[in-house]
Amino acid sequence: MSQRIKSNEEFTRRALLGAGAAATLTAASYARVLGANDRVGVGFIGFGLIGKRHVLDFQAEEDAALVAMAETHKGRLDEAISVMGSQARGYGDFRKLLENHDVDAVVVSTPDHWHALQTMMACAAGKDVYVEKPLTLFVREGRWMADVARRHKRVVQTGTQQRSGPHYAKARELIQSGHIGPVTSVRMSATRNIMPGYGSPPDGTPPPELDYDMWLGPAPLRPYNPNRSIYHFRWFWDYSGGQMTNLAAHSIDILDWFLGAAGPTAVSSVGGRFSLRDNGETPDTQDAIFQYPEFTAAWWHREASDAEESSTPLTFFGPKGSLSVTRQSLMVIPDVQIDPARTVPQFSGRGPQGGRAQRLAARQGRPRWTEPISDRSGDVYQQFKLHVRNFLDCVKSREQPVSDLESGHRVATACHLSNLALRLGRTVRWDAKQETALDDDKAAAMLQRPYRAPWDRELKVLVS
Repeated sequence: MSQRIKSNEEFTRRALLGAGAAATLTAASYARVLGANDRVGVGFIGFGLIGKRHVLDFQAEEDAALVAMAETHKGRLDEAISVMGSQARGYGDFRKLLENHDVDAVVVSTPDHWHALQTMMACAAGKDVYVEKPLTLFVREGRWMADVARRHKRVVQTGTQQRSGPHYAKARELIQSGHIGPVTSVRMSATRNIMPGYGSPPDGTPPPELDYDMWLGPAPLRPYNPNRSIYHFRWFWDYSGGQMTNLAAHSIDILDWFLGAAGPTAVSSVGGRFSLRDNGETPDTQDAIFQYPEFTAAWWHREASDAEESSTPLTFFGPKGSLSVTRQSLMVIPDVQIDPARTVPQFSGRGPQGGRAQRLAARQGRPRWTEPISDRSGDVYQQFKLHVRNFLDCVKSREQPVSDLESGHRVATACHLSNLALRLGRTVRWDAKQETALDDDKAAAMLQRPYRAPWDRELKVLVS
C-alpha cells in the first residue's frame, strides 16, 4: 500500500473521529461556539466558472470570512487567492483545506463527479457544505450523502439558487393555492446553437499547471484530453450527465419545490449526439417524459438549433391557465371559460365552419378562469446572494436550508433516470420510496458506479 493511500485513509479516519464532537452539538450549543454575529470561516473547493461567482457572493457577506481555496489548477489557484485576499490559504489538495480548523463551511464548485465524495468528506470533517448542482453523478451517491450529513449533523445547501428568488416563491404560492387549478402538465426546455461543437483535439500530456490525477479523483483513469477537463468535462459520461443534469436540474428542482412529488414513477427518453462534430458523448438533442402520479412533465434540449420564438423554459399547466417562470419573470395566462359545445367543429355547406377563427370568436367577451399576472421582478444575482444568505443563516441556526440534500437528491435522481432510459433505450419504472428500478436488473445495476482507487477506500470508510 502506497504512502499516499495510507495518508488518504488516515485523513478520513481523523475526520470521522474529529466530527464526533461536532456531531453532538445542538443548535443552542453551536450558537455558543459560533455566535449570531460571528463570522463563518468559508473554504472553497474549485475556482472555475461558478466557483468565481460563489467567492464574490460570499465575499459580499459581512459575516463570511474567506479562509481558504483548494484548486487543482495552479493558475486558477493563484487567481483565487488574489481575489480572496492574502489572508486566504491556498491548497492543491482539498484534504488540506478540510484539515484547516479555521474553515467552518465548505463551498464545493468542482466538476460533477467530485460533488458527492467531497461533500461527504467535508461533513465527516465537521464542516457544513454548500455544494453545486447536480448533487451527484449517479443515483446512489445522493442517499450516501444524506446519510453521512445526517450522521454528522451537518447543514448542506444544494446550489439550486432559483429557490431563493422572491418571484419564484410567489409563483410557488400561486401554484399551491390553486391559481391555475391542479397542475396536470409541466413543460421544460433549453435551446442554443453551438455548431459545429468543441472540436476533437488529440489526447496528450496534461499541462504542468494542472494536477490531472487529482482532477480525475474517483473518475476512471483516462488519457488527458483538453475536452475532458476544464469546463468541457460536462460532455462526457465519466464526469457528468450532459445538459440533462446541468440545465434540466434547475427546472426539475422548481417542479419538485412547487409540486412536492416524491419522484417520478416512470421515465422515458430519446435523443443522441446528432449534430455536433466533436469528441463529446452526451446528447446534443434529448427529449424526456416523466410520469408522476398526478401529472406529467416533459423536458427537451437542443444544442444545435435555437430558432424558436414562443418557447418558455418552464411552464406549468392547469385547467384554469398556465404559469410560466424564468429567472427574470413570472407570467400567468388564464384560460377563457367556453361552453364545451361551442368548441366542436361544425360541418355544413362548403366546408367545416371551425378552426382557429371559430375558437377566437367563441372566446370574445367570455370570463376567464383566473387572473392574469405579469411580474418581471426577477434578478439572477439577487438569487445567488439570497441563497448564500440562507446558507449562512442556517449554519448559525442549524435549520434546514431552502435547497436541502433530500430535494437535491430527488432532483438529481430524476435527471439520472432520464439518462438511464436514453442509454438503455427503454422506459425505466421507478419506486421512489425504495429508490430502485422496478423489474429491470440492468437499470438497477446502473444506479451505482465504482470509484477509482484510492478514493474507493475513502468512500468505504464514510458509508460503512
